[in-house]
Amino acid sequence: MLEVELSSLRLKNPLILASGILGSYSSSLNEIANDAGAVVTKSVCFEGREGYRNPTVINWKCGLINAVGLPSPKALDFANELKKFSFVSPLIVSVYGKNAEEMEKLAEIFEFANAFEVNLSCPHVKGAGIDIGRDPELSKELVRALKSSTEKPVFAKLSAIHDYVKLGKELEKVEVDAITITNTIPGMKIDILSRKPILSNLYGGVSGQAIKPIALKCVFDLYREIEVPIIGCGGITTFEDVLEFLMAGANAVEIGSAVFYSKKIFYSLKESLIAFLRANNVRIAELIGSAHR
Repeated sequence: MLEVELSSLRLKNPLILASGILGSYSSSLNEIANDAGAVVTKSVCFEGREGYRNPTVINWKCGLINAVGLPSPKALDFANELKKFSFVSPLIVSVYGKNAEEMEKLAEIFEFANAFEVNLSCPHVKGAGIDIGRDPELSKELVRALKSSTEKPVFAKLSAIHDYVKLGKELEKVEVDAITITNTIPGMKIDILSRKPILSNLYGGVSGQAIKPIALKCVFDLYREIEVPIIGCGGITTFEDVLEFLMAGANAVEIGSAVFYSKKIFYSLKESLIAFLRANNVRIAELIGSAHR
């Protein structure tokens, strides 16, 4: 009833843990894996990265603002940790790098992954993430290099502030297997007593309910223009949100900030979706793109 196809992956449901939510330990991912259709790891680069000093996360009334700075262990160390993952659902390793050589190394190190997601959209690390995504040729080079180094599906995570339709079409040319949209969107918060930005990096990425309508439009736009599967991400907290993204054209969705409030969110969403489908005598796959018909 809830099964969906995502490139060559068959997911037991369309609910995927978004990148960067539960840290670097397999034990945290395993807590989610039983109820999730798949899990995406935090983003990792070949050499590892320390990230920014605290404060790095703000909880505000419409979601979160974070500037953690893409921290991760070195790729080899992270791979050894991820081998403890239960694999009761597919493991998607999020990767980023600055050239084709780094992508090839990451594909070799994480050869046990079920799929890869290339981070072209983190909004607060210079020279990575969104900066890479602003260069379609470099983005294609990284995706092409990763695909040439693995037989596993390769997804690309874009930002709503990219020319995402143009970039999506360009990535289709190098046979990307799916497009994820959107990552967090740049934003900030100022403390009115100190009169200074709260985050140590000054600004960060806004996630949560505030960006849901933006992310939903991105999915709707892409569905009209590209052929590869789409993974919707941004502000999904209820089963109604999930259904909207599917109807807009997403094959699956990624859940991020909602996990901050409850690790049971995947179970709750799954059961609510089953109840809706039974009440309406429909399968989840029949809803994908239905807002366009």
